[in-house]
Amino acid sequence: MELRDVEVFLALADELHFGRTAERLHISQARVSQVVRKLERTTGAPLFERTTRTVHLTPIGRRLRDDLAHARDLFQDALVRANCAAQGVGGALRLGVLGAMGHEIRPLIEEFRSRHRGGEVQLLESRLSDPFGPLRTDQVDAQILWLPVQEPDLIVGPVVLTEGRVLAVPSGSDLAGLESVTWEQLDGHPVAHIGSMAPPYWEEALAPRRTPNGRLIKRGPTACTIQEVLALVADGKVISPLHQHSTRYFSHPDITYVPLREAPSTQWAIVWSSTTDRSGVVRAFARVAEELGSPSA
Repeated sequence: MELRDVEVFLALADELHFGRTAERLHISQARVSQVVRKLERTTGAPLFERTTRTVHLTPIGRRLRDDLAHARDLFQDALVRANCAAQGVGGALRLGVLGAMGHEIRPLIEEFRSRHRGGEVQLLESRLSDPFGPLRTDQVDAQILWLPVQEPDLIVGPVVLTEGRVLAVPSGSDLAGLESVTWEQLDGHPVAHIGSMAPPYWEEALAPRRTPNGRLIKRGPTACTIQEVLALVADGKVISPLHQHSTRYFSHPDITYVPLREAPSTQWAIVWSSTTDRSGVVRAFARVAEELGSPSA
């Protein structure tokens, strides 16, 4: 049996109309009838019940339809997997994410999976205190990080999310009752420090060292993860600028989120090492991200 005959049979089993099947496949009705006669000779049984008005599958025809549809899907999946392997897309993409970012880019992940059935995405939580280390030690293939990323050995790909920022403050703080705050109002309140392994420019993109008028914004205790930042805020030890999506995932009775009026929007992008041997799967993921564009939260 030729693959084209299988396609004709399955199309007719779906349409149950010789004319529509012929139009769908851009062949003649005579060709459709020829394929049916050939298959019925091969199986030794009628596959369709035909009247002047209707076409129905026989019980044997229904069984053949189900078996051939399954075989076709297996065949197509095998081709997809081979194509993915040839492009270096096979195997799981190890994607580093901070906090709840994996949930925020779920549409991108699902779209990548649907386009590359041979590819999977494995989410690995990263630490604020060492944003680039997992890339350089091959613990992940790519990371979703806020910009800017100014590392000569790292490649910055497309932006996957643009969002605003809020200030996480203890619910009993004098800032908690305000409708919004400015950078100047951080003066006198210690901000969580995210560790010495994070480049200063990257930390300052979230929480600047000085207010616009030059006042020093003090650094408080070190927090290596989002959860550690939240714990310090809840304990009243620090306040901390955070990204807008945090308000949807990290509610806490002892934490209040106040909008930061003057904070510029944050862009999150795919970042990977220039020396990775998984560039095929990473670039495939980046292409999907580029085509989907950057949503705003």
